Amino acid sequence: MGAKWVKISVIYFAIGLAFGLFMHYTIELQWKATHAHINVVGWLSTGLIGVIYSIYKEAAETALAKAQFWLYNIGLPFLFAGMMMIYLDVPRWLLEFCVSGGGIAVAVSVVLFVINVFKHVKSPS
Repeated sequence: MGAKWVKISVIYFAIGLAFGLFMHYTIELQWKATHAHINVVGWLSTGLIGVIYSIYKEAAETALAKAQFWLYNIGLPFLFAGMMMIYLDVPRWLLEFCVSGGGIAVAVSVVLFVINVFKHVKSPS
């Protein structure tokens, strides 16, 4: 499971870099919060979860880890899309669906991660 997280994180790394270049060359700097979230939540947090699950393989193979994986990786693109929609002319319901739906999915995923870590990550004997 750890390798999947790491692979997804490098995709977010590339997206974050490309988005930063887009902002630079178009001087569309209002997107800075979205850019930061892509890099911190997409690249760094996702990669760190992958490293943790690579070290603590027992935690990575639980039902909690699998549920967390899917909630996080379905919710996060919706959250990022919603964050971009803030500056676009889209229906309010669509913006709320993406930001709230994606954000709640990611938040629940993080809660599952915390539970999983406290339940299955143990110090070596």
